[in-house]
Amino acid sequence: MSGPDAVPVTVVGAGPYGLATAAHLRARRVQARVFGEPMESWQDRMPTGMYLKSTPSASSISDPGAVYGLDDFRTVDGRVSGGDLYPVPVAEFIRYGRWFQQECVPDLERTAVQRIDSCRTGFRITLADGEEFTSRQVVLATGLGAYPHLPGQLAPLAGAGLVSHSSDHHDLGRFAGQRVAVLGAGQSALESAALLHEAGADPVVVARAGRLLFGSPPGTDRSADRPVPGRMAKPGSPLGPGWSLFAFSRAPAAFRHLPDRTRLHLVHTVLGPSGAWWLRDRVEGRVRLLTGHSLRSAEESAGRLRLALHRPGGGTELLEADHLLAATGYRVDLDRLPLLGPELRRGLRRIEGAPRLDANFESSVPGLYFTGLAAAATFGPLLRFVCGTGFAARRICAAVAGADR
Repeated sequence: MSGPDAVPVTVVGAGPYGLATAAHLRARRVQARVFGEPMESWQDRMPTGMYLKSTPSASSISDPGAVYGLDDFRTVDGRVSGGDLYPVPVAEFIRYGRWFQQECVPDLERTAVQRIDSCRTGFRITLADGEEFTSRQVVLATGLGAYPHLPGQLAPLAGAGLVSHSSDHHDLGRFAGQRVAVLGAGQSALESAALLHEAGADPVVVARAGRLLFGSPPGTDRSADRPVPGRMAKPGSPLGPGWSLFAFSRAPAAFRHLPDRTRLHLVHTVLGPSGAWWLRDRVEGRVRLLTGHSLRSAEESAGRLRLALHRPGGGTELLEADHLLAATGYRVDLDRLPLLGPELRRGLRRIEGAPRLDANFESSVPGLYFTGLAAAATFGPLLRFVCGTGFAARRICAAVAGADR
């Protein structure tokens, strides 16, 4: 698929994965057009006051020279860098991502891609402003936006405004004075509950898990400063200490060769559901916790919610709330990605709803690549975090640059 007037590469998305891909392409002098609003999902879908679960040392967006990391931004910003005992505020990370874009992807086009279709020369791209052009290759780095998972039984109540997904709210202060049931036991659920409490709401966490799990605080500010015996027993990694996390972060290419069912199970269970160590004191003793409870039914009653919960060991508990916040994660489903044309979507092989990718992140449609969360079903939990941007960008850009010759 080639054509003299086609753009060699189009990158869709300007979050960490899209920006990293664009920065590596630029260093290779591969002509590319890059579209998106920088750090848009982080700005619109992450709550004010949130902190990253990733440690500072694992929160840098990859660039080829490794000179535009989080510590470099902090130096330019005139601040002393904190170690891993100091979580990264989301507001700082957004400012860092936008600085990265200005330095590494200055030609970013802040226009939305409306549709991508197959054509003779590769792909026909339609922009929100009406422009159309063709591209020989496309890298999709669309992030989380299309994939919030909401249990089916809650969908009618979401339409009535009584239920929402945790990604729907930038400011949880709107729930001040209300009782909010928070469904889930992971980082999003526990941090949402903490933020709701601190904003003057009355959150109640409803979790199937018999007890809530929190990470252990690092013993030192820097992983390299840990005692040698501890490092040998549980080697450090961007995902945390431990041999399994070390393997997932160091060998994502090998992860691809595991059976589909094993990969999907690991992606869903590694590092979760649990909260970061610094959340424990903001949740325990401050927020009502209904552990071992699962949602049986939910219905509207006089403008409020009435939830029927399965109790541990049997029986039903009724809970009334003004709102239910579903911190139920994300599930990649290509049918929920509206910018893909129907013919293009039909040509994609899948692992459940996610694209099946080769060793270079290329899908079954030649020239169409996926990175970030959409690639986690192939390459593992590393692709759920910022620390996976380097592996993904290097693989994609080597393949794209080779195909462009």
